Amino acid sequence: MIASQGALDRAAELRTEPGVIDRLRAEPSTRVVVAREGRLRVASDSGRPRVLRVAPSDVGEADWALLGRDADGVPLLLASAPAEADSIDAAPDEVWLGLRDVGGALSSYESELFVSAIALAGWLVEARHCPTCGTALDLAQAGWSRRCTPCDREHFPRTDPAVIVAVESPDGEKLLLGANANWRGRMYSCFAGFVEAGESLESTVHREIEEEAGVRLADVRYAGSQPWPFPRSLMIGFHATATDENAVPDGEEIIDVRWLTRSEIGTALAGDGPVGLPGEASIARRLIMDWYAP
Repeated sequence: MIASQGALDRAAELRTEPGVIDRLRAEPSTRVVVAREGRLRVASDSGRPRVLRVAPSDVGEADWALLGRDADGVPLLLASAPAEADSIDAAPDEVWLGLRDVGGALSSYESELFVSAIALAGWLVEARHCPTCGTALDLAQAGWSRRCTPCDREHFPRTDPAVIVAVESPDGEKLLLGANANWRGRMYSCFAGFVEAGESLESTVHREIEEEAGVRLADVRYAGSQPWPFPRSLMIGFHATATDENAVPDGEEIIDVRWLTRSEIGTALAGDGPVGLPGEASIARRLIMDWYAP
């Protein structure tokens, strides 16, 4: 089972406090996570990567939001900075990294902080105008919503649910993986797809696997979830058992499917083929590993 942990104190009770962002920016003890173009600054802490926190005075132009409280209770802000923000260039011992670069090496707490910062920062940049009337939106709830005065509507960061499924053979000895056309055969992974309007998660699992691999399922089991801010997804993981091994790729999104033995999965996880597998930051990798070592 993949654990879904929620360690970050999001301090939701502070979001309605008038002027809370300005108050916290004025406090020297406040820490700030700076995001820029889907990346954060990451430093090494005893050999393990961690999200870098800076003082509010170290940050120039940015969109601000309240992330919550850090692990020790200190207030934590987000600064979504423009690409050309020279005042926050990385020092020699710091680097700007994306989730795919470093996600698998982060602790569960640092990973949640990283994903939350990237997701909220992206929304702050993209959702500046009302989709109905085009009016510039006012920031509200300490960066967690925007309000349109003419429409009298409040807008929130959007999350799109998507399923991702590891399909095993009827005897449980093989795992079915597919090669997405975008990867051009370089990597094989679990099958995934967005939930459609009016559709349950279970229905989505059955539909996606039949559409992409031509396989019907006899059993579907929830495994866990992972927020994935590319751009705003919540990946909901499942294990499933196929009714037979007659798999056929759809030829458009999925260009190839393969049943892999436990031994083949083991060598692939070790980086020795016969196929490339998803990176350690992804829930797809964890679904595969969960099947490999139940």
